Amino acid sequence: MAGGKGSTFDNDLLKLILNGTAIANIADNAAASPLTNLYMSLHTADPGAGGNQTTNEATYGGYARQPVLRTSAGFTVSGTQATLTAAVVFPTATSGTETETFTACGTTSTGTGKILYRGPISPSLSVTTGVAPQLTTGTTITES
Repeated sequence: MAGGKGSTFDNDLLKLILNGTAIANIADNAAASPLTNLYMSLHTADPGAGGNQTTNEATYGGYARQPVLRTSAGFTVSGTQATLTAAVVFPTATSGTETETFTACGTTSTGTGKILYRGPISPSLSVTTGVAPQLTTGTTITES
């Protein structure tokens, strides 16, 4: 079948994944222990479609993935796009120099978590000692 998902379903899917909102008659969030947070990560290169949260992940001193609530308080969904409701500030670099060019939204705070969405950071983030990189509320996730 040619084509793709309908835009209403794109919206429903974003709300299910990022806000934990059920899709009537299709999917719900009633698992025994549904995720309450998703975790934003920074990457020095595209982690790729087959990558995980550790693929090309930032390694500067002090770096850690940052939690975002899996509710409308964490992500605002409108149409086929979602945006962060607040800036995500990563820990201040205590050592190292690197450039973060991609971000990902995944399932775990550490380890090889599953990437749900990934995309380029524009402009990229230059990280050196004393810098606390951040993703702004202009950061978008698109379902298509």
